Formats: sequence, structure tokens, C-alpha cells
Amino acid sequence: MDDGRIIDLYWRRDQEAIVETERKYGGYCRYIAHNILSDREDTEECLNDTWLRAWNSMPEERPGILSAFLGAITRNLSLDRYRKKYAKKRGAGETPYIFDELRDCAGGDEPAACVERMELAESIGRFLEEMNLKNRVIFVRRYWYMDSIASIAARACCSESRVKSSLFRSRKRLRAHLEREGLL
Repeated sequence: MDDGRIIDLYWRRDQEAIVETERKYGGYCRYIAHNILSDREDTEECLNDTWLRAWNSMPEERPGILSAFLGAITRNLSLDRYRKKYAKKRGAGETPYIFDELRDCAGGDEPAACVERMELAESIGRFLEEMNLKNRVIFVRRYWYMDSIASIAARACCSESRVKSSLFRSRKRLRAHLEREGLL
């Protein structure tokens, strides 16, 4: 079913909207949630929360890209769940390391809070537009989808050391970019 028809189902308050959303975007949202949470049960709970949030908050202006709308909801809910679960301790998996990597170029603030600030998000968007495609894909796979270094290397057909070097250089350029724009 195409996105327009799924959105129409939401607007008609037809529960089939959730079934069709799960069918079309379940794997995509599950991937995002699992990369952050690293736990099957938490991932499934997060997906249920995503469908509920989509049901309750379908904006008055219909989303232009339903996958991005659902992906953002999933990511935000997953990060919230992650923070609650590991408030007093560091969890396993990639998420703590990813936050540490970003903390170095985000001026020491909590990265998840920084990314939510509109000015920073817009500046990062401009930074990404300046990058070549391969480095941008590596950067986004790491810091949006929270993929492991090994997964990114396999997807990009390059070595893990190449991915690490690319991320290191990108973080360094991001820091310089943010300093130039007065955000650090």
C-alpha cells in the first residue's frame, strides 16, 4: 500500500493504518530501535509505542515522507527508553560509544540533547550537504542509524579502519564547522 493511502487510513481513524504501517515500515523501524536498544523486548515495546504515537500525532499537514516521520518517532522513543534504562549505568552495545564520539565534537554537552536543538540540527544538515556521498553515508549510518563499525564497513565495502578514519575526520570537520557557525 502506498504512503498516501496509509496516511488516509490514519486520518479516517481506521485501525488498518497500524497494520499497514507495521507491514510496510516494521522492519525499518525495528532496525532503528534495535541498533539503539540492543534488546528484542525493548525494541518491540518501542515499535508499539511508535505506532501509538503515529496514531495520536499524525500532523495536520500530512508528512511528506512517511518513513522519515516514523523513523524519527522510533529513534526519539528508542533514545528516551535507552536513557531511562541506563540512567545510572552504561549499557552494552554501540550507543554509549557513539555518544562518546559525538560528545568530543559537540562541546561536551549531552549529544542527544544537542541534536534536538534546532540551530544545531540545521547546522549539521548544512555540514552533511558539504560532504561527499561515501563519507556522508558512513557518518549517517553511524550517528543516525547507530550502526556498528563492522556493519558500516561491510555495507560500504571498505575496511573498518577506513570507516574509523572517515568518522574521525568527519567529527573533526564537524567540530570546526560548528565553531565557525558559533555553535561551540
